[in-house]
Amino acid sequence: MPCSGRGTHKKQVLAGDEEMTMTFLVAAPVLGPPTLRCLHFTTARASAARTHPLPEELQLVADIRSPHNHIRVADVSRLAAGHPLAGARLLLLDGPGNIHSVSFPHCPLTRTYLDVFAAVPPLLPRPSLAVLGFGAGSAARALLHFYPDLSVHGWELDPSVIAVARDFFGLADLERSHADRLVVHIGDALEAEAEAVRGGFGGVLVDLFANGSVLPELQEAATWHRIGGMVAPGGTVMVNCGGGCVEAEEEGRDGEAVKDATMRAMATAFGEGTVAMMDMDESWVAMTGPAARAPEEAAAAWKARLPPQLRQYADTWRPYCHTQMEDISGVPASNCHNFSH
Repeated sequence: MPCSGRGTHKKQVLAGDEEMTMTFLVAAPVLGPPTLRCLHFTTARASAARTHPLPEELQLVADIRSPHNHIRVADVSRLAAGHPLAGARLLLLDGPGNIHSVSFPHCPLTRTYLDVFAAVPPLLPRPSLAVLGFGAGSAARALLHFYPDLSVHGWELDPSVIAVARDFFGLADLERSHADRLVVHIGDALEAEAEAVRGGFGGVLVDLFANGSVLPELQEAATWHRIGGMVAPGGTVMVNCGGGCVEAEEEGRDGEAVKDATMRAMATAFGEGTVAMMDMDESWVAMTGPAARAPEEAAAAWKARLPPQLRQYADTWRPYCHTQMEDISGVPASNCHNFSH
C-alpha cells in the first residue's frame, strides 16, 4: 500500500503560481461488501492514464487536479459493516486510486503500516525525525501525539497536497498546536539532505511513490547513501517498500519486483546484515540501524519503551539479506529473505 507524502514525483520544477482545479462532491454512499484489499481501492485494471472509479462504500469529498497529481479525498462510510477503514478519511493519488494518507476522527492511529512508522522513536539517538513523503500528515499526527519531545520535519513535493491536508485532514490545526515541533517543507524530498538539522536527524521515514509505484530512485544504492547521510550516528531509516498490492500506472512496474529491488538497493548501500523487514497486510516495511542488525534481540527493549498501542510492531521484524544484485526488470532474488528465528 503506498501512502506517499510525495505523491507523483516530477523532476522538473514548475515556476510561478501553480494552477489547481477543484471539484467538491458529496454523494450519499451506496453500501456494498468491502472491496478493500491491501488498502488499495480499484474495481478493475485500467490503462496507465485512466483514473479508476471509486468503490461504492467511498463518499467522494473533493476531486483536485494539480500540475503534479490527481488528488481525491474520500470518506469510507461509517455504515460499511466489517470494512477495515469504516469511518476514515482517505487521501487518494494516482489513477489506480492508491491510498497515501488515512485519518480517523479523534484517533491518531490508522490501522495501516503508518502505525509502524509511529513505533520508531524509541530507537533514535536524538528526538528528531525527517518524513520524506509527508502526504496529509498521517505519520506526523501519530508521532506528535505519542512522543511529546519529538520534532518532525516533513517534505512534500506538491503544494496542492499540503493545501488539501490543511483543508481536509486537520493539518492546519496540527501545525498550530505543534508550531515548535512540526516543520513542513514544500520541495523535492530527495534534496532534503541540504536542509538536514545540524548533526543529522535521529531517523528518517521514507514513503515516496511516483505514479503508483515506489520512486525509481529508491532502487539505486546512491539514493540510500544520500538519505543515510541525513541521519545521526546510531540513527534509523524506516521505509515503505510497497509490495504486490501496489498498482502502478506504468506497465512493468510490478509491486513485488519493485519492493525486492528497493530492499536490495538498501542492503547494497548500508551493508549486508543491516536491513530488517516486516510485512503488514502485504505492505512491506524495511529498516536500517542498530535494531535492524539483530531485530529479535532488540525487540524486548524496544517494546518496553513503546506506548501499549504500538508494541505489536516491535517483534515482527526479520533480517533481510541478498547474495546477488539484479536489474529491476530481472527475477527477484530467491535466497535473500531470511525468516529464521
